[in-house]
Amino acid sequence: MNTQAGVNKIQSGKEVKIKGKLRENVEAIVIAIILALFIRTFIIQAFKIPSGSMKPTLQIGDHILVNKFIYGVKLPYLGIKIIPVKEPAHGDVIVFRYPEDPDKDFIKRVIGVPGDTVEIKNKKVFVNDIPISHDLGVHSDTRILEGLINHRDNFGPVTVPAGSYFVMGDNRDNSYDSRFWGFVGEKAIKGKAFVIYWSWDSDNFGVRWGRIGSMLK
Repeated sequence: MNTQAGVNKIQSGKEVKIKGKLRENVEAIVIAIILALFIRTFIIQAFKIPSGSMKPTLQIGDHILVNKFIYGVKLPYLGIKIIPVKEPAHGDVIVFRYPEDPDKDFIKRVIGVPGDTVEIKNKKVFVNDIPISHDLGVHSDTRILEGLINHRDNFGPVTVPAGSYFVMGDNRDNSYDSRFWGFVGEKAIKGKAFVIYWSWDSDNFGVRWGRIGSMLK
């Protein structure tokens, strides 16, 4: 009897150890998931570039990290800022919910901030009647379209309203941006893109090693 009781005690001890270890592993996994969700929601999120609207700054297949904290802490889904940090500035590359379809994320460069007057004359961008000095835009089409036909090359002037931003893609002749669908609301902005952490060239089936680690400007 004593022997059997000892065996049972040992088995119970093993079961407790196994259950304790299992509980530790489950707790560690839950904590890791919570931390990952917290980081993704409030601090940093990864995105993949699916189109060429930001060429040459961003190529199709670039994977980027976006700083979500830099513009302040926002309530998820509501976009209401609860801890202000700083506001988007001229030249920032931002990720935001596409105004015409909030389920899609777009990435563009900030051209006009609240209160700015933006105008495009024969492909040249003016902010408050001054040619922008941070212009990283490129043009691949030598044609200049009249503003009455298409807003691509001749647009405005328009004044950016409070709480909104005027954005454009660096691939100026092939970007669907504020020239066509209007302003980006502050609540729709997810964060500022700051680094390329991976880049895959699907056309040549290879890694663009030279782009990995590139800081965006």
